[in-house]
Amino acid sequence: MISAPALEIAVLLLGLFVLLVEAFATKIEKRTLAMIAIVGLACVLCASFFLAPAPAAAASGFWSFYSADPLALFFKRFALVTTILVLIMMIDYAPIVRQSIHGATHQSGLGEFFALPLFTCVGLMWMAAAVDFVMIFVSLEVVTMSFYVLVAFTRRNPFSLEAGVKYLILSALSTAFLVYGITWIFGVTGETNLDRVAAALGAGGVEEGPVLLGMSLVLVALGFKIAAVPFQIWVPDVYQGAPTPVTAYLSVGSKAAGFVVLLRVLGPFFILPQIQRLLVWVAVLTLLYGNLAALPQTNLKRLLAYSSIAHAGYLLIGVVSFSGAAVAFYLVSYLLMTILSFAVLVVVANQTGDQIENFNGLSKRSPFLSLAMLVAMASLAGVPFTAGFFGKFFIFDAAIRQQQTALVIVGVITVACGFYYYLKVVRAMYWETSTSDEAVPLSGLSRATMIALMAAIIALGVYPQPVLNALRPATRSPASAAR
Repeated sequence: MISAPALEIAVLLLGLFVLLVEAFATKIEKRTLAMIAIVGLACVLCASFFLAPAPAAAASGFWSFYSADPLALFFKRFALVTTILVLIMMIDYAPIVRQSIHGATHQSGLGEFFALPLFTCVGLMWMAAAVDFVMIFVSLEVVTMSFYVLVAFTRRNPFSLEAGVKYLILSALSTAFLVYGITWIFGVTGETNLDRVAAALGAGGVEEGPVLLGMSLVLVALGFKIAAVPFQIWVPDVYQGAPTPVTAYLSVGSKAAGFVVLLRVLGPFFILPQIQRLLVWVAVLTLLYGNLAALPQTNLKRLLAYSSIAHAGYLLIGVVSFSGAAVAFYLVSYLLMTILSFAVLVVVANQTGDQIENFNGLSKRSPFLSLAMLVAMASLAGVPFTAGFFGKFFIFDAAIRQQQTALVIVGVITVACGFYYYLKVVRAMYWETSTSDEAVPLSGLSRATMIALMAAIIALGVYPQPVLNALRPATRSPASAAR
């Protein structure tokens, strides 16, 4: 049997191994490193189903910062699957990286490009298990520093450099908010462990004002990570300028980790009614801004960036409604449909570009890719019989149960906006005239991955119950945590 921390250690060693092979096996085809990473992560994913009972997070002792509960295990597997899919996209994106890196050989930079997601994955896995503010900060910085490099990796592209600088500055600012908020909470409670903070707040005798200030500062920092309004200003430019697989990783992996941290951190503080009211307003503003700003977009990466902001709003509805299971299911469906859309975008953009007009007539040039993008857009919009439909359904159902009427009304209205801008892409593929008759090449691995993603989207859209049954023991709402 395997202990829970061994998963992160195995991924870390895999990343170091890939770097060593890249450094000393100079004549190897660098895309082989991506295959090594994919196989290694798949082995770690399989090993996660054979874990020995791990030490629970205790109030004191060495493991007080670490949790091996079902929620942590679920999001560790989520991080592993996301990283595997991103690495597959990176293989298709390798020619663009080769054009953007000045080096001694035509493969310079590819090894690091395939290794960095492994270290990012380690940080995401630690974030899923962190139940102490200090560990949350450390794991968050591991993830962020890896993304600093990945966002600006194609350094001959001025848009990529601009994205890297903006991400660096605003992430550093959000880190300052996080540290300052943790300082206030520690100053009032004398604790950084979330369970002990909850005990201190529950015992009474704690000044409410400083606690609210500290938690508000922490929420500002997490708002940057999950791209919630008004902390979303970095998203459109960074998503558009970063390499497309990195954009997908930011959109899915970073957002999921941010929400699992948010679920854990909110537990001790949901006894304060001001926190819930603040999150309601943030959710409303995020829904309205993300969906309305996406309407006029003509660049697909930028459209998906604003779409990511909108989906953060739907996820916040689940958080406010105390439904960890709805949030987790929505993240699973968001993983499938977002990765599928970016996988198609990588292939098409390599040949023509990432404007929506570049998808004109794609159904004639590549019926398979147009079908894959159709499924992705339909699921993102919430069309019935797709995973995205049930994701939104469970979120709204949780909101209705908690009598969050305003959130349901705003959510339903903004879903209608989503139909408009997602179906713009479908119209371009099936109704617009193509300017080129050249077929779009597609590797066997990418084709198989897209087929698997489409099958999963349809399967969850028809019968989501097995996934819900698997998620229920792995999720605990902030409200129950507070109680």
